[in-house]
Amino acid sequence: MVREGGGGATGGVHPGAWWLWALGLGTAATRTTNPLLLGLLLAVSAYVVTARRTHAPWARSYGAFVKLALAMLLIRLFFTVALGSPVPGTHVLVTLPEVPLPDWAQGIRLGGRVTAEALVFALYDGLKLATLLICVGAANALANPSRLLKSLPGALYEAGVAVVVALTFAPNLIADVRRLRAARRLRGRPDSGVRGLLHVGLPVLEGALERSVALAAAMDSRGYGRTAQVPVAVRRVTAGLTLGGLVGVCAGTYGLLTAEGGTYGLPVLGAGLAAALAGLRLGGRRSVRTRYRPDRWDVRAWLTAGAGAAVAGLMALAAVRDPAALHPGVVPLTAPVLPLWPAAACLLGLLPAFVTPAPRVEEVP
Repeated sequence: MVREGGGGATGGVHPGAWWLWALGLGTAATRTTNPLLLGLLLAVSAYVVTARRTHAPWARSYGAFVKLALAMLLIRLFFTVALGSPVPGTHVLVTLPEVPLPDWAQGIRLGGRVTAEALVFALYDGLKLATLLICVGAANALANPSRLLKSLPGALYEAGVAVVVALTFAPNLIADVRRLRAARRLRGRPDSGVRGLLHVGLPVLEGALERSVALAAAMDSRGYGRTAQVPVAVRRVTAGLTLGGLVGVCAGTYGLLTAEGGTYGLPVLGAGLAAALAGLRLGGRRSVRTRYRPDRWDVRAWLTAGAGAAVAGLMALAAVRDPAALHPGVVPLTAPVLPLWPAAACLLGLLPAFVTPAPRVEEVP
């Protein structure tokens, strides 16, 4: 039996730092459609995950996210072939039989010409979303969800428990299926097909129910749900700050994404974040829980989160300075080139693989 070492107090990296690093890579992916840069971001995330993930159940979710991203990319290409694309093109690859549609379905077609320009545009667009999904998968594979729950503010504790239970359900379910299929193979019984699925499904559901009951008992024994007495005025101020802060964040984000709101977007976003953080801090007074050996945000966490922020910031700057290199043209078709300093910015994402400790596996007698 093995036990995985690494924790906030035992030498690991803060789970929030892994999420900030992965979100930084995902943000960088949204700033470009260059397949060379997107492939470089995928390689960076895959290398860090390979070097720093443990053997815990949640660490196996990276492969599932990769498969999901590939499926999403294939669906995007299929829709382009079947439903057409608004991108004009002159290089016709194939002409499919077109299904006539009624007048109320103007702008939609089934079949027709499939051009190289439309396929390349769909490939670039789908690859951008696939890279974002894989970066989120990297965060799921590297960050311990239970440690992440322990690091949440007290006001978000109840919501955090629900999120953590949802995130850990699928990996544990996959581990149970693998364990039961291996046991059936060792006994010479079928583990595939409808018969194998029926014999494996019932024990898996039974194990999920047992884990749910055990989790409920553990939460009840630890006093989950207890709240402290807070004055009514404080509760109202907390609700006002939180709600107003969220509205400010939405308005500021909208302002940053539109040309008309460039002047007020950043101040409104900053004010909204400040109000939301103040509301969360006040809301934490209702929580009476304590933290055992809390995770520390040390230098390695700063470097990990800073690497992701640097990749996102430099890619955003490159999108403003040299948009043609980050968005290769499809009409007319041009071969994508690898811009040097945006590529070097993507390589900054490799920093956590060298500054964070390798996962330790200790033998348990």
